[in-house]
Amino acid sequence: MCGDNPLALRLVSELLTRFGADVTVVVRDRNHERAPDIAQLAGVKIVETAQLDERALRAAGVADARAVALVDSDDVGNIRAALIAHEINPDLRLVVRMFNMSLGHKIRTLFTDCAVLSDSAMAAPSFVAAALGEVAPSHVRLQGRTLYVAHRDTAAAKKIVCGLADTTGTTTRLLPADQNTANLVLASADGIPLNPLDEHRLSRRAMIGQRVRALLGNNLVRVALVLLGLMILGLILLIVVGPAPSSFGDAVYVTLLDVAGDAVPDITNQLGVFQRIVQVGLTLTGLAILPVITAATVGGVVRSRLPAVANQIAGHVVVVGLGGIGSRVVRQLHDLGIAVVGVELNENARGVSTARGLGVPIVFGNATREDVLRAASVSTSRALLMLSSSDMVNLEGGLQARAQREDLRVVLRLFDDDLAERVGRVFGFAISRSVSFLAAPSFAAAMVERQVIGTIPIGRQVLMIAEVPISAGSPLAGATVRAADEQGEARVIALQRRGTTELDWQAAKTYALAPQDRLIILATRSGLGRILARSISPVHRREK
Repeated sequence: MCGDNPLALRLVSELLTRFGADVTVVVRDRNHERAPDIAQLAGVKIVETAQLDERALRAAGVADARAVALVDSDDVGNIRAALIAHEINPDLRLVVRMFNMSLGHKIRTLFTDCAVLSDSAMAAPSFVAAALGEVAPSHVRLQGRTLYVAHRDTAAAKKIVCGLADTTGTTTRLLPADQNTANLVLASADGIPLNPLDEHRLSRRAMIGQRVRALLGNNLVRVALVLLGLMILGLILLIVVGPAPSSFGDAVYVTLLDVAGDAVPDITNQLGVFQRIVQVGLTLTGLAILPVITAATVGGVVRSRLPAVANQIAGHVVVVGLGGIGSRVVRQLHDLGIAVVGVELNENARGVSTARGLGVPIVFGNATREDVLRAASVSTSRALLMLSSSDMVNLEGGLQARAQREDLRVVLRLFDDDLAERVGRVFGFAISRSVSFLAAPSFAAAMVERQVIGTIPIGRQVLMIAEVPISAGSPLAGATVRAADEQGEARVIALQRRGTTELDWQAAKTYALAPQDRLIILATRSGLGRILARSISPVHRREK
């Protein structure tokens, strides 16, 4: 494994404890990043090198290795190392970490056995689920699409990918042969609010109430309402007190003139003392209300022209930190039809352009400051996700937000396990572990097994979404797509033909599978095992 970052540490630990693998780690400096922590793990061999070149990879034993993981944050550096490793050992399984998955899908076709993974893409569903109050993610993002679990009657027919389960009986039937009998389906989200999330969505009445409370919380609006009330009171008094004015129209006329400051003083004693007092009061009220209305109007115009301010939004999710994981989370929430406001300190952060492209408002500033969180309308939001790379910033921002609203759902990204456990227990925050904690198991599985893209819980059972490459000489090579389906166990939901990077979501069941084709399978654990066995040639299986 090549890397010394938090993901590398988690991955080494996963390989040692879960799979009992022999691990060699290539680091640039034994004292840099997480290299000291990696070196303390029992059974790990450390190779220190200033440059990740052919000499370093040979020294690490790549020529005899089963798999290599390249987990640095540099996409280009990982691609270069993968090419070198492949030249040394063409049969090596490559697991490459990349953020640019569009490029990653293209790079993967250059190698015979390669998995390209994004740790942020793997972790994003868990953060989204935590924000929505879900026990586990009910959705997964797959090559530009967000797939989610829905009841059949709440999803548009053209958005349904396949039937998942029939839960109407006493027992749950997974992947029934007749997909029309499945009341739970896997559907594609397109940014339109969908019924499966309605239980998390504020009602229209609640949102209107929140907006009214926010409006009344503006001091200028309060003052304007008080002055307007005084004007109405003066109008009523002019109508009911004294002989003049005697009609409603006259009273309105006099009131408007008084408010505008154009009142004519009564020096002939035609008006009573009480009427004079009312007239003076209306004139003073008019002098006061005009600047108040002007200030409120100018403030509203200024706020409307600042994209960072979201004063009129409610029921949204505030995402702090628009880096790799933040941009993924924003995109998935947007796909699910949930309003989002981003908060970021760095205007050049990776996810800023993504958020702007989706029309997501962004507040630029330090999320530990009260005014920054207030500008993001945290007090009217559904949840706050603190996804910066600093544990202390995330903790302080979460506490600051709770000071504004005690019942706010706060999700913290924390790397320190001990801190995460104590914070969750003391403050009651919804703790989502670090990206590396969430992604490491999938990276480890990709090194020793096959790539599992995501999991979907159905009651107490779990369906896995996995990518299965077809090997030459395997039982599935030459078979139809239909042959890969197993009732109750496995179903093909998409096909990637050899030499292409796009997924065919409507692949014909009669299509004959060819070597280097890739299937996207929805399966139980046992069903996936059988599909994998049928996708590998007998010769390759004996070598394994």
